[in-house]
Amino acid sequence: MPLLDGTHGNLIGYLLWIFGFTGSHRFYYGRPISGTIYFFTFGLFLIGWIVDLFLIPSMADKAENRYSQGRYDYNLAWLLLTYLGLFGVHRMYIGKWITGLLYLVSGGLLGVGYIYDYWTWNDQVADANRS
Repeated sequence: MPLLDGTHGNLIGYLLWIFGFTGSHRFYYGRPISGTIYFFTFGLFLIGWIVDLFLIPSMADKAENRYSQGRYDYNLAWLLLTYLGLFGVHRMYIGKWITGLLYLVSGGLLGVGYIYDYWTWNDQVADANRS
């Protein structure tokens, strides 16, 4: 049962935008390069973060066309990654129990795995939905 209609909606985008100076909303919408730039520049010195307040609806539309629904809800998966990622809960959600437990005891493999998941999470959820 999906958390919300669609794969990448405005509501979750705005919830992630609150911490957007870390780039989380950009990773969510499938933009890992700009997400990384935001991460290292504090949301392009907060200017890009404020501009994104108005860009979220167009980013949501593009992501909605790029990803399709499946067994695992993208919105819930991203909320779990963002807020509980260091504990591996997001990995357990999509059936990756071993790495989820590894994240639990290692703090997301000392944070490196957590960052890796930000880069690849949309594809990991899409793969889990295909299998």
